[in-house]
Amino acid sequence: MREARTDLLVELPKSYNTTQLLIDRMNRENADPDSASPLYAVKDSSGRWTEISTPRYVALVRRLAKSLIDRGVEPGSMVAIMSRTRYEWALVEQAVWFAGAVSVPVYETSSAVQVEWILRDSGARHVFAESAERAAVVEDAVEKLGEDVQIFCFDAAHSVGGGAAGEATGGVVPAGLTAGSDLALLLAAGARSRVSDAQVEDARTSAGYSDTATLVYTSGTTGRAKGCVMTHGNFAGVAVNLVPHMREVVHGRSRTLMFLPLAHVLARAVQQCCVHSGTTVAHGPDVADLMGDLAGFKPTFLLAVPRIFEKVRAGALSKAEESGRGRLFARAERIAIEVSRHRDAVGRGAGTRLPLSVRAQHAFFDRVLYPKLRAVLGGEAKFAISGASELGEDLAHFFRGAGVQLLEGYGLTESTAPATVNQPDYVRVGSVGFPTPGTTVRIADDSEVQLRGVGVFAGYHGNGEATAAAFTEDGFFATGDLGELDEDGFLTITGRKKDLIVTAGGKNVSPGPLEELIRAWRIVDQVVLVGDQRPFVAALVTLDTGELPQWAAARGLEGLDVARAAGHPEVLSEIQAAVDAANKTVSHAEGVKKFTIVDREFTEASGHLTPSMKLKRAAVVETCAGEIEELYRR
Repeated sequence: MREARTDLLVELPKSYNTTQLLIDRMNRENADPDSASPLYAVKDSSGRWTEISTPRYVALVRRLAKSLIDRGVEPGSMVAIMSRTRYEWALVEQAVWFAGAVSVPVYETSSAVQVEWILRDSGARHVFAESAERAAVVEDAVEKLGEDVQIFCFDAAHSVGGGAAGEATGGVVPAGLTAGSDLALLLAAGARSRVSDAQVEDARTSAGYSDTATLVYTSGTTGRAKGCVMTHGNFAGVAVNLVPHMREVVHGRSRTLMFLPLAHVLARAVQQCCVHSGTTVAHGPDVADLMGDLAGFKPTFLLAVPRIFEKVRAGALSKAEESGRGRLFARAERIAIEVSRHRDAVGRGAGTRLPLSVRAQHAFFDRVLYPKLRAVLGGEAKFAISGASELGEDLAHFFRGAGVQLLEGYGLTESTAPATVNQPDYVRVGSVGFPTPGTTVRIADDSEVQLRGVGVFAGYHGNGEATAAAFTEDGFFATGDLGELDEDGFLTITGRKKDLIVTAGGKNVSPGPLEELIRAWRIVDQVVLVGDQRPFVAALVTLDTGELPQWAAARGLEGLDVARAAGHPEVLSEIQAAVDAANKTVSHAEGVKKFTIVDREFTEASGHLTPSMKLKRAAVVETCAGEIEELYRR
């Protein structure tokens, strides 16, 4: 059993809660106006970004908190939020905390059955829904629940009356809000409220470090979702310790575009780091507009899942091929990877001088090609934090060599996300970094990764049995992930205990690493390895519908759709090449012997992916039972 730990940098008082991160920022900026940066930026219908200062934001939060208190929200109340990632999400959650209440995030894609369970389990009786469509889902859930629930909308007038939205502000609707919506009306009502500033302050400070800030429901890859009790200490403790740990990335002049779901703990933990550090945050709820938002806002760092970077790389390759520069791109990619691998070797104390020819080629590509790749991310992003699933080593090396360093981290909902992370000047590509301040990582005798520290949650809401099962006798959270620590304390995740494939021959195979290598190929979208209690390992592969047309056109196969591609010789040859390359990294017994192309997509809507883009293996295996049987019949 091995351990690695990083000592706590900042210890907060027992009275501290998450709202104090915002108040502390406002006080610092008031004391030193030159240091002030906009807290948020919101995009209007014309595509222009409007900046919102910290004092302005705090005033809106207090006004909304007054309105919530008027409507029965009190310290300890549960308030649900069902929406995509957007500015209003952040505004409402902060107001919930200022009212002394607890936020309960709900993925905007959740069904009425899922919403009903969350409302029943949490006890939430106030719900913010993004739109009338989402409100209708909540209404269906409420009907099943059989309780009185108040529903408010970001984009529509649903249940709030009381005059024009801008009545209390001279007819001006605050930036980022929809005129006439429940949220705008609530803010107007808050300005007229008899709730005093002192009452709001009493409510805001009613929760302390160990009190519940939010219930985050697991995405439910197996079984019914459990509500993770995240304390104010989890969010605040992680923020004040992670910011100095990652000062090159998150600082007073940094900017980020948040597009991961705020219902997921990772996005919200990073958002609180931004509040604390002085970072300016914008939100990008529409994935279709992501490239335009990046170009317009120009973030200095990003938070994303590996699939985003795979898409960016594939898109750059497509453009290069269309312009007849596919070979040049391939060479530029090889050089970027070579330069990054050299930097990694130097970091490990094993590097030699990079050949002059490689340095010259890298300098050339850094003038003519790499800037185009960086421009896709807005042109100013130097760093990107990658989480939620495994990041391919070559992909990480490629982006670093091209001028954008991908910093892979590791964590779970139960650890407030970041438990380990690579730093810009202390990185091991292929690892998920070393422990964040205040965190201990331990590898058990069976290779399970176990965690203890400032981010580890308080338990599962109302589920003592599940809570007890999640912790070891000496207080470590048992993650269910398998990993190893190197001599410097860097963690590498090698698989999940529950995902292990045990073949009929008794060979244990962790599917994650092989799947990631195959998925890195341009026309591959998703990969699921199968073979439990079977004679060999096989793979289900889906094709990337965005990349397939360009790939096919470059080979004179215009008009090739997914259905025909699934059996086309050139497509099969390409997937076989991907499988062969992945198989070189494992023993013969662990390698993929057969594959089949599934002529449909695995998506969240189809029930095969969680909102954070993790595969629901059981759902895939059930849906593709016929294809799997055919693999072993042939």
